[in-house]
Amino acid sequence: MNRIRCSNCSRPYPDSGVPYRCPVCYGIYDYSDIWSFDAEKIEPEQQGIWRYKHTFTLPDEASPVSLSEGNTPLVWSKLFNKDVVFKLEYLNPTGSFKDRGTAAILSFIKSRDVETVVEDSSGNAGASLAAYAARAGIKARVFIPDTASGPKKAQIQAYGADLVKVLGPRTNASRAAITAADQGVVYASHVYLPHGLPAFATIAYEILEQLNGAPGSIISPVGHGSLILGVGRGFQALKNAGLIADFPVMLGVQARVCAPLWALSSYGASGLNWVTEGKTIAEGIRIQYPIRGDAVLQIVEKSKGKFLAVDEEDILPGLYQLCRKGFFVEPTSATVWAALKQIIDDIPEPIVVILTGSGYKTGIELFTI
Repeated sequence: MNRIRCSNCSRPYPDSGVPYRCPVCYGIYDYSDIWSFDAEKIEPEQQGIWRYKHTFTLPDEASPVSLSEGNTPLVWSKLFNKDVVFKLEYLNPTGSFKDRGTAAILSFIKSRDVETVVEDSSGNAGASLAAYAARAGIKARVFIPDTASGPKKAQIQAYGADLVKVLGPRTNASRAAITAADQGVVYASHVYLPHGLPAFATIAYEILEQLNGAPGSIISPVGHGSLILGVGRGFQALKNAGLIADFPVMLGVQARVCAPLWALSSYGASGLNWVTEGKTIAEGIRIQYPIRGDAVLQIVEKSKGKFLAVDEEDILPGLYQLCRKGFFVEPTSATVWAALKQIIDDIPEPIVVILTGSGYKTGIELFTI
């Protein structure tokens, strides 16, 4: 576990307890180096992400808490006169990519004999946490913005978690969870705890196998950025292992009304002066202060990629177009349509688009087209 260290003071992650940040300097924990990928250590008899368990750096005593997440399909489609391949992450057990990271995080937490956890979420992470906590026999309490979509709230409660609705923007739900954590409850944060990052990296390994080679570009929605960070590090691990020659171009998409990573990468520090937590139908990426923003910026820059911002009025048309292609996704996922329209002629192929969340998470009135 000493590969996880405080990114500020370099103290190793402790051998007991589950702190969400360094108890000495309050820095966030991260991996001190990229985990290793060894094709000979893949376990084909295991399901989904657990085929790559050797990359997870979990304690030896950790048993998988799993709902058979991962191994999602790739589907080719024609977009803007080009062939594009979609990675259908919304087909994970609770309807979003979050299940990969949650499975690893809950496996770690259960190994430390935790009985109760809290989490904050715009919906998908909370639903995932609630499901995997139920699977692990751990009591869960989820703080969620009152404005989150009804199906996500219902899903969290259906798994037996305590749902706490918080008035105001997404940030308020995070503050409520941190308050609970600072009072001693384990914070099973999909953002602060780094243990889910190697599980998100399994998307990269699956894509390599499914394409029988490396993609030219990867595009996905970005809120805190754990997904694109994990996938990017996954491709870095593959490159370090000599299994791919070139790092794919990583492209992150944000809603323009709340696009801190796009603003910072486009305009420097001054760009953050006018970033707000504006209202957007893409609730899953309404994040004003990305916790791992520096690391996310670095992995995208290393790939020679960039961030794109899409206007609010372009999100729903993109949603409907994806539906017409057979992909029933939520608005957060649909941001990729307008982004692709901006950049598709300028990025290397094959182009892989990650569709992150299911349309079943959203009020059905959006789909009355």
